[in-house]
Amino acid sequence: MTIQSIIQLSSQLHLYKDIKVKIFIITLVAILSTSILFISNLSADEDYTPESIFDFTMNDIDGNPVKLEIFKGKVILLVNVASKCGYTPQYKGLQKLYSKYKDKGFVILGFPANNFLWQEPGTNARIKSFCSLKYGVEFPMFSKISVKGRKQHPLYKFLTSKLSNPLFPGKIRWNFEKFVFNTEGKLVGRFHPKIKPEDKRIIELLEKEITD
Repeated sequence: MTIQSIIQLSSQLHLYKDIKVKIFIITLVAILSTSILFISNLSADEDYTPESIFDFTMNDIDGNPVKLEIFKGKVILLVNVASKCGYTPQYKGLQKLYSKYKDKGFVILGFPANNFLWQEPGTNARIKSFCSLKYGVEFPMFSKISVKGRKQHPLYKFLTSKLSNPLFPGKIRWNFEKFVFNTEGKLVGRFHPKIKPEDKRIIELLEKEITD
């Protein structure tokens, strides 16, 4: 039923004398109007397809919105992190990478997530404190999100979908899965969580992209 049909039905309400019929029509109009509005909004959302990570705005660890387009022109290593994981010591390697290459156009973006055995249970404030005090993290950290499942953040839907990421698709396997983007926002590498930040495969890719 179209909006015009609903309007026409509403305009004919005076023709019905039975109060029960009127109540039924009013209820029907309300339900149909709500349904059409919901479907219209849903369609609008589905029509929007991000073309790169620069189309996303994410909240930083303090809750402030950050447009990822501010990192355009930098080589990006994006990683989902956790404070109580066997891979948590990788923070040390990540910070070393950041310290070594940050002045050459490189940045790391850390996204805490509690998806794997509840290994990131803390608040954003506690995560921030832990990273700073334990590992001296200086690279940008963002608010906790979900990287898989029903509540998966759109950013990670974009990263894992075959449609938006045909070269490196697939579910996030664990904490500290790493994505590398070139200066134009193109995904050029993806690394398993067990691959440490100082691994030569990551170093070689970063140095290639930084110098290109």
